[in-house]
Amino acid sequence: MAKTKPLIIVESPAKAKTISRFLGSRYQVKASLGHIRDLPKSQFGVDIERNFTPRYITIRGKGPLLKELREAAKKTDQVLLATDPDREGEAISWHLSELLGLDPGAARRIEFHEITKDAVTAAIAHARPINMELVNAQQARRILDRVVGYKLSPLLWRKVRPGLSAGRVQSTALRLLVDRETEIENFQPEEYFTLELTTEDDSGHQIRAAYGGPVGAKGRLSEAEAKTVMAAVDHHPVDVQGVKERERRRNPPSAFTTSTLQQEAARRLGFTVRRTMRVAQQLYEGLDVAGEGQVGLITYIRTDSTRVAETARTEARRYIQEQLGSEWLAGELKKAQKERPGVQNAHEAIRPTSVLRHPDRVKSSLTRDQVRLYRLIWERFVASEMAAAVYRVITVDLAVNGHWFRATHSVRTFGGYQAIYQDGGESEGEAKAEDNGAALGTLHKGQTLKTVNLKNEQHFTEPAPRFSEASLVKTLEELGIGRPSTYVPTIETLVSRDYVIRDQRRLQPTELGRVVIGLLGKYFPEIVDTQFTAAVEAQLDEVEDASLNWHDVLHRFYGPFASELEVAEQDIGQVDLPEETTDEVCPQCERPLVVKRGRFGKFLACTGYPACQFTKPFLEKTGGVCPRCGKAIVVRRSRRGRTFYGCSGYPECDFVTWNRPTDTVCPKCGASMAVRRKSGKEELVCLREGCGHEQTEALG
Repeated sequence: MAKTKPLIIVESPAKAKTISRFLGSRYQVKASLGHIRDLPKSQFGVDIERNFTPRYITIRGKGPLLKELREAAKKTDQVLLATDPDREGEAISWHLSELLGLDPGAARRIEFHEITKDAVTAAIAHARPINMELVNAQQARRILDRVVGYKLSPLLWRKVRPGLSAGRVQSTALRLLVDRETEIENFQPEEYFTLELTTEDDSGHQIRAAYGGPVGAKGRLSEAEAKTVMAAVDHHPVDVQGVKERERRRNPPSAFTTSTLQQEAARRLGFTVRRTMRVAQQLYEGLDVAGEGQVGLITYIRTDSTRVAETARTEARRYIQEQLGSEWLAGELKKAQKERPGVQNAHEAIRPTSVLRHPDRVKSSLTRDQVRLYRLIWERFVASEMAAAVYRVITVDLAVNGHWFRATHSVRTFGGYQAIYQDGGESEGEAKAEDNGAALGTLHKGQTLKTVNLKNEQHFTEPAPRFSEASLVKTLEELGIGRPSTYVPTIETLVSRDYVIRDQRRLQPTELGRVVIGLLGKYFPEIVDTQFTAAVEAQLDEVEDASLNWHDVLHRFYGPFASELEVAEQDIGQVDLPEETTDEVCPQCERPLVVKRGRFGKFLACTGYPACQFTKPFLEKTGGVCPRCGKAIVVRRSRRGRTFYGCSGYPECDFVTWNRPTDTVCPKCGASMAVRRKSGKEELVCLREGCGHEQTEALG
């Protein structure tokens, strides 16, 4: 029987569609829809006594697809496995080779980091055997997670509540959230004062300077110290002790990694981690672009490397030179960002597949989310190859009766990469530019200035904020916990298990989350220890490098874990979660109502359950009043666990807002005002449509 054209197997239909357009009729391209086989869901699936041998089964519902792939593989002489270029993708290729009866040692694994014609064609020409070190690293992770999940989760079901789960990375992430919440609750604000001196030169130019010493630390003074300094400074001449001028350069950021993309998309676009990765996957797998057809717009999105291919750098530099000029280019010997240990440098940073595909050129073919994220990736990459921004900084030290103050002025003299990409707020010096203007440049050593005003201001220290999704990802990455592919499922599991809730884009642990971490921390300290979890990740990297046997990783972990599990089974009794009481009584039996928590948030239930099964929605009032009907505005939760606020009169009144209402009344129209986060700060805004009143004074 004549053999058909070569078969390429990828993971997703979108990727298959894009590659088919490049390769035409010479190849047939089919999708595996992710994993074809895995450990069984309903059983442990790991034989610990036989050296942790896994038992893989075909995933339910994938039987017809596997049959189709087998039939296609039998009809061709060449099967190429083109799954994602990471451990998970390598494992999928290995599973496919096992199920399709293919030799994993044959050159049939192809790998590309962008879905373009050149990249795919080059990958086909350089097929390689399956990398079993990568496969074993994935197997070790999968089995470790199965051991933790299937041994710990039933313990939590029996002792705490059915339906709970515990995982390696998940539990460590929850520990970080609970520790931060405890830190916030136990935080004791400390009072301190700052001093600001306003002076005037002979021309009437006013200069504002901050206190620098010798009393206090970093400009912070106690109330007594502030009064002492003010008394010492009052009515004394202000002498210019020194004027320094220097050039400061701000280098461009590197192209995105997975975590930096998630962080910046949260900051700039307000995207959740899940939303960022969903849109990025669409851009990577390929979209129908006018004039080009189906094309992949960005490189592979699960990466912790900032490395960029030389061909891409060359294209970007040529674009910058043609559009802006050679002075806007970074030097040829631009220093690469130091990669942390464990980074997979076979990957690239996330970048556009062609810098010539400007966001404005493709925006008509993309959704709003797609074009916003693509523009962010495009601008960051182009900026990474541009020259540094240059600032002229003038610093003036002022002396007053043994005390000194410092005034700073900073002005940008060359925009560099900032002509393309703005990477955050101004520095302290830049923020004071308007205050001091060019006046500092006219001062000289030995000059005497006149005191106009000396102001002391009271402050209180504040606790660290709750983690946002992006800041949690950043912390996990810095600690070496998890990998780019694990961040999204980790956060989603914490929310779905009711361990945390999303509130004003922040992650807040629930009472259930605290109880679970308390138990795990007491009986399984290594499971929630950040250093231990990071060490396990490092061991998996060693497996990938072929410097450590994957079975050894499992044996090292399981011995102590099994002992801890035995102790926990004997020592832990039934855990009763504390109930949140209310003043309300059941209308059916007049017993007290308590607050319960379900899949979609809190609800009220009768304490007479199961004899009385009365329940009703829990309405957590905010203090705000609906601007449409005058009823109370209450807290609500979306199906994905996000907090929003709506009228208690729903469904008759459908008013909703993402901004947290307060009991502050708008001075303009009398409606309630709400807290809105803008540019990293909080402000009050009126909830009445069309009013538009805003104020920041109430929030400091």
